[in-house]
Amino acid sequence: MTLLDQAIIFAVKAHSGQKRKQKGLPFIVHPMEAAAIASSLTSDEEVIAAAVLHDTVEDTDTTAEQLKEFFGERVAALVGADSENKRSELPAAQTWKIRKQESLEAMRNDPDPDSKIIVLADKLSNMRSIYGNWKVMGNSVWNGFNQKDPSEQAWYYRSITDILSELSDTVAYQEYKRLVDEIFEGVE
Repeated sequence: MTLLDQAIIFAVKAHSGQKRKQKGLPFIVHPMEAAAIASSLTSDEEVIAAAVLHDTVEDTDTTAEQLKEFFGERVAALVGADSENKRSELPAAQTWKIRKQESLEAMRNDPDPDSKIIVLADKLSNMRSIYGNWKVMGNSVWNGFNQKDPSEQAWYYRSITDILSELSDTVAYQEYKRLVDEIFEGVE
């Protein structure tokens, strides 16, 4: 089996039974979409494997050490670069802003361009999902999130647009920016 095959199997097991917030789809659909997006940006199997695994540390009981053991230092580091400290002892809505500020700062300071591919793949997948729901629900879509204020969501997703601007010549970035611009048009 290839590294990517192993990563897919690992992610399927790790996310087994989890559902996405809005439509209740199996969670694994998101990491698989992120991997497909990453594969449109690179042929590096470790980067694509990291895209499949990007939520395992953040959203399952998988540890960074397990990823390092099974997939190597680089894959574990790429996953770590896109993982938040969720502060599970506190309500998620209460920690949203600090978690997002920390994530944005980490993205700005990460010298590895492959980390930005993982972030773009993850966030474009999220934006596609949000966009589909937003077209039906309008700004009430945010009621299903920890941060319900569209202006705070706009700040976060626009900040990512700026941070990922080195990927602006890619179709994935252009789609991400178009979705962010449309969803948050007129939101300050």
